[in-house]
Amino acid sequence: MFRKTLLLLTSSFISFIVFCQHVVQFVISSLPAKNSTDSNLFLAGSFNGWNPRDKNYQFQKKGNYVLGIKLADGMYEYKITRGGWDKVECRKGGADIQNRVLKLSSDTIIDIMVDEWADNIERKPGVSTAGKNVHIVDTAFLIPQLNRTRRVWIYLPTGYSTSEKRYPVLYMHDGQNVFDDLTSFAGEWNVDETLDSIGNHAREMIVVAVDNGEAKRINEYCPYDMAKYGKGEGDQYVDFLVKTLKPFIDKTYRTEKGKNTTFIAGSSMGGLISMYAILKYPRVFGGAGIFSPAFWIGPQIFDDIRAKGAKVNSKIYFYCGAQEGESMQPYTEKAFSEMRKISNSRMVCVIRAVGKHAESVWKEEFPLFYLWLMEK
Repeated sequence: MFRKTLLLLTSSFISFIVFCQHVVQFVISSLPAKNSTDSNLFLAGSFNGWNPRDKNYQFQKKGNYVLGIKLADGMYEYKITRGGWDKVECRKGGADIQNRVLKLSSDTIIDIMVDEWADNIERKPGVSTAGKNVHIVDTAFLIPQLNRTRRVWIYLPTGYSTSEKRYPVLYMHDGQNVFDDLTSFAGEWNVDETLDSIGNHAREMIVVAVDNGEAKRINEYCPYDMAKYGKGEGDQYVDFLVKTLKPFIDKTYRTEKGKNTTFIAGSSMGGLISMYAILKYPRVFGGAGIFSPAFWIGPQIFDDIRAKGAKVNSKIYFYCGAQEGESMQPYTEKAFSEMRKISNSRMVCVIRAVGKHAESVWKEEFPLFYLWLMEK
């Protein structure tokens, strides 16, 4: 009887440690002079998939703007928005700010001063940073599986127009951030500049990038229904990539169509959907870049790994930063570990001690992933 009671007490204690949460109250005590008194303000961070208009994280006007939430111990990153990344907080003068960081170990109150909003800054007409090898395939490419349209970009290697060569293809998500600083919300990945400079270090490649659906981004990049965000549409989105977009690209451009020359990559929610894509279509994708995957948004991915991972025999590059929030590193390492148990895939799991959840970090990691993926 004593042993049984001890086990119950031990189990309860462990559950308390695992599930103990703290109350965090965010108080915005200072806003820009141009701030509208009826603005809707939101908290976007590593705890909600960086959704800039998540009504579960909307501030209430009570004199100051106030928001109370519960979070477990850990490190979190976040920013304040007015409902979109074009209306995110910034510094006076318009410079981007680094993600705010919260290291949580107890109940706490966070005082926030917002200097300025990005859309309040009068900016000179922007200049595209996309290189000469980047083109727009279509500004409104039909996604029949979701009855929506989307801008699709393509990078063609420097020698494409003067040769008859065929090239491997990498499909990427969040196309706004892949090639062009002008269209990105927090800086581009410099994918075109990276590929232009590859030289003799690795094979050249075509890169196809699909814009995200903005308000539909979380839904389209998650294949599972979510209590907070609604219906998951990732299954249809991946079907679009494989059954609609890839056949069009293969027909229109000189591609190498096989599995060993077809790849997929993305970050955050894009990392989640890339993992799902290689599990659902192991005969289509021969490699994947899983950058800072938002596995906590769709933890059912681990069920799919256990059920489908044995059929995957590809190259998979897992990456995350140690400063991206409590769930990021253990979830990324768990996916790598689970795949290693049952898959013959060639894999690597890279954890950067100073890594944060930001385009500037993924930009630095992309060349390393590319060289690893395409090494001769």
